[in-house]
Amino acid sequence: MKNNIRNFFIRGAMFAWAGPVITAIIWAVLKAAGNMDELSVDEVVTGIISTTVMAFIASGISIVYQIENLPKTFAGLIQMSVLYIDYLGFYILNGWIPLSRIPFFTLIFAAVFITIWCIIYIPTRMKVNKINQMINDR
Repeated sequence: MKNNIRNFFIRGAMFAWAGPVITAIIWAVLKAAGNMDELSVDEVVTGIISTTVMAFIASGISIVYQIENLPKTFAGLIQMSVLYIDYLGFYILNGWIPLSRIPFFTLIFAAVFITIWCIIYIPTRMKVNKINQMINDR
C-alpha cells in the first residue's frame, strides 16, 4: 500500500506540468478565434493551479491498475469516478461550466471515458488471452 501511494505521487508529479501547458494552448486558440477576452491575474493563477492539480490527480490515479488483487473493471470504475469528481469539481470551482450543463458534461464524460477504456482494454485483453493460450499449449 505504501508503495502504491508513493507511485501515485511520482506519477502525478511526472505529468502535473501537462495541465498548465494544455490550458495555455486552449487559451491561445480561444483568443486567436476571438472567443476569449483578456484574463485577469486571478483567473490565470487559478487556472494554472487548478489544471496542475487536475493533471496531478489524473495521472496519479492510474496507479489503480497496478494493484494486482483489484479487478481491472473495478479499477476502471475507481479511475472514472476520481476523474469525474476531479474534473467536474474544478470546472465548477473555476466557473468553467454552468451548473445547468452538468448532466450534459456527465454524459459526454462517461461516453468518452468508456470509449477510450474499451479501446485500450479490449485489445490488451485479447493479447493476454493469446499469450495465455500459447503458454497453455506448451
